[in-house]
Amino acid sequence: MITKKVNSVHDAITGIESGMTIMFGGFGLCGIPENTIAALVKTPITDLTCISNNAGVDDFGLGLLLQKRQVKKMISSYVGENAEFERQMLSGELEVELTPQGTLAEKCRAAQAGIPAFFTPAGYGTEVAEGKEIREFNGKMHIMEHAFKADFAIVKAWKGDEAGNLIFKGTARNFNACMAGAAKITIAEVEELVPVGTLDPNQIHIPGIMVQRIFQGEKFEKRIEQRTVRQKN
Repeated sequence: MITKKVNSVHDAITGIESGMTIMFGGFGLCGIPENTIAALVKTPITDLTCISNNAGVDDFGLGLLLQKRQVKKMISSYVGENAEFERQMLSGELEVELTPQGTLAEKCRAAQAGIPAFFTPAGYGTEVAEGKEIREFNGKMHIMEHAFKADFAIVKAWKGDEAGNLIFKGTARNFNACMAGAAKITIAEVEELVPVGTLDPNQIHIPGIMVQRIFQGEKFEKRIEQRTVRQKN
């Protein structure tokens, strides 16, 4: 059995260089690879193109990379919770490619499956469709979208084994599942790393063939992006 385990987050990010395109799993602050992002912030790497549903908040997760001006371009579907993201976008400091959320997910899944392109009705008649091939299917207009081409995909899982098999927990599965295996190299950050054979095969969400490097993270904060509580009676 080939082991995918690396000894530290620093070993995991070996080979990531300035100018690369990187996928980051997570949705808001749910299921983001906290340790890997924090390690990248400590490097001199710049000019990254980041593919992520959003950039979280100003002082955590991808927001930290934005603060250090390490991101050249964001490919996202939502920008509403990060003031620095908004400021850089409006000032022209940051290139932003807004993508419908379903299209963003499918561009990841297509890359994962080796499908170069697909047609979707989402975005037809809007700026999203500009410059793209358009075809009619069943009386409805569709635009062609290309699968993502990324150098690294960085995902976060609840449990994993040394062969790279992953199990996600609850809604933290989100974009992590479709990004695993969607880049040249996938790095998996897990809360618990166990020996091969420990995980129930029926519970595995992503097989190890999709993962090249895996390590156990530490001190997960798991912040809540928008805290809502019930009013006391």
